[in-house]
Amino acid sequence: MNTLAGILVVLGALLALAGSLGLLTLGSFYERVHPPTMGATLGTGLILVACVIHFSDMQDRLVLHHLLIGVFMVVTTPVTYMMLVRAALYRDAAQGQDLLASSRRVGPAAGVPEDAPKVSPL
Repeated sequence: MNTLAGILVVLGALLALAGSLGLLTLGSFYERVHPPTMGATLGTGLILVACVIHFSDMQDRLVLHHLLIGVFMVVTTPVTYMMLVRAALYRDAAQGQDLLASSRRVGPAAGVPEDAPKVSPL
């Protein structure tokens, strides 16, 4: 059981590391905000499952109170992610930088007519 818990801790740490590397290597804010949230959520989940396995094995009973931390992470991380992105979209719209509309392709190949109205993100 300790071997399984150790493998899960290492996998969780690697996922968290991958999210951190995504934060460092990607270019724009909108690209950089996604990997850390996914890495933190999945990495923490694996580490918490390892904790449940390890401490259940040590105490000869099922220990589930670690999963409460996982519930809080699964609930709060996506909410924080969405709030950060909305604040950035609001900031960009207030500064006149409509990044969503500028990245939208226009023309017959994209299926959007050239005279289509521009839609604000907010």
